[in-house]
Amino acid sequence: MKPNEQGYYGEFGGAFIPELLHRNVQELQENYERIMLDESFISEYGELLRYYVGRPTPLYFAARLSKKYGTNVFLKREDLNHTGAHKINNAIGQVLLAKRLNKKHVIAETGAGQHGVATATACALLDLPCTVFMGKKDITRQQPNVLRMQMLGAKLVTVESGSQTLKDATNEAIRYWINHPNDTHYVIGSVVGPHPYPDMVARFQSIISTEVKNQLAEQTGNRLPTHVMACVGGGSNAAGIFYDFIGEESVQLVGAEAGGKGAATDKTAATLTTGRPGVLHGSLSYLMQDKDGQVVEPHSISAGLDYPGVGPMHSYLHTIKRAQYIAINDFEAMEAAFELVKLEGIIPAIETGHAFALLKKLRFKPNDRVVICLSGRGDKDMAKYESYRDVMVD
Repeated sequence: MKPNEQGYYGEFGGAFIPELLHRNVQELQENYERIMLDESFISEYGELLRYYVGRPTPLYFAARLSKKYGTNVFLKREDLNHTGAHKINNAIGQVLLAKRLNKKHVIAETGAGQHGVATATACALLDLPCTVFMGKKDITRQQPNVLRMQMLGAKLVTVESGSQTLKDATNEAIRYWINHPNDTHYVIGSVVGPHPYPDMVARFQSIISTEVKNQLAEQTGNRLPTHVMACVGGGSNAAGIFYDFIGEESVQLVGAEAGGKGAATDKTAATLTTGRPGVLHGSLSYLMQDKDGQVVEPHSISAGLDYPGVGPMHSYLHTIKRAQYIAINDFEAMEAAFELVKLEGIIPAIETGHAFALLKKLRFKPNDRVVICLSGRGDKDMAKYESYRDVMVD
């Protein structure tokens, strides 16, 4: 699914940017497709995905999970990528693109830390200095990834404004970019931000759905799943696994939003469930906001979903009812994560636990082919898992 020339998916998208960033964003708009379609870029990117990142990632038939839910459940193992999540697909692509644009410095925002680690990794590999902005709250709850970024040579900037989470880290990264417009490329980690970022990130992540089609055909004789499910914060892993199936009406697309303490409470990050259209971080999309249009602070147990907005592509899919988005609360996400550990021996990121909680929300037929994007591994979340262990483990 591609936006129009102005970067709109229906009514959502666009580029709402300060004048000082116009040159940077216009440069990207004018060059990103040309670079991404260049044969030498495709070759270099493809080789790095295969030999460095470790693609294709397996499509794993989860036999015990399938037995419990009376259907066929397949896990797209993005947790097995180098750095442990889907984020590396986009980070490698954007840092390569930055080099083609002759940029000398890369910046990024991060919540759970996986995008920060992926960007720091790509910059170390491709010899570009890297600065990562991260909220103070997220630094505390995602220490393993903080240490990884620092070891990879990234400069970490602690953000102490607002709720000290992903939204605030993004704000500070944009402020830095405004003050360093000529030599800096901002590697946005999700399908958010001004055009062309939502399209660019979705296309780098679409490798996930492209692989699923081929792998599912090999394993089942049918290239189309009946259901594709993923967690949704900004929405990059969901955009990637939805991408090649959006035009296939027989495939149900289901996203799991972070319900926090409950979508009906003021401690939630379920943007599509509770929000309405507004502008945040450079694009028109669904946004959690009060009656005066001010951003409402989100809450989620998962740092990567703790964001008050969502990408314009997801807003459009929600509005036209092509995809269904369901709020999963903190407890449901943790319960589903522990179930995955018990049944399949896989420790997922807490973000990904939200996607597995969808198995209890939907009805499936015995012959359905349910594909879940296992977007990241849970190493970074062990302290939080430990605090829940006595509650969740029999």
